Amino acid sequence: MLKHFCLFLLLTCPLAVFAEAEPRNPIQPESVIAAESITKMITGLLLVLAIILIVAWLLKRFANIPATATGHIKIVAAASIGQRERVVIVEIGETHLVLGVTPGQINTLHSMEKTSLHATGQVTEKSGEQFSEVLKNSISDNKP
Repeated sequence: MLKHFCLFLLLTCPLAVFAEAEPRNPIQPESVIAAESITKMITGLLLVLAIILIVAWLLKRFANIPATATGHIKIVAAASIGQRERVVIVEIGETHLVLGVTPGQINTLHSMEKTSLHATGQVTEKSGEQFSEVLKNSISDNKP
């Protein structure tokens, strides 16, 4: 039993303890107030602040993405008309509701059938095509 205990102590004891080492001069740590360390610290801080600002801007920029359809209610379109005011078109079954949304309340501005919205969408596509044709013609007329 004593033999096993001595073997156990020998195996668990670090042998580096018994090694003789030359006395070394300890390396002095880098000064905390050095210009290089201050520059590194400020650069890191500015990098973290820039990342925070970019993420905040991206979240604010892409917060206009409408939510996905859930059940019978679907957000068709949303437009910001102020800092905290929005106009939202909501599809409920075969009806579209135009809602004015503010932090304190939601007002129904208009209601229409689903087919009437698609008809107005076709009109806007045609008017967009007409506008692009007029723009192309005006650009080609101004070229020498």
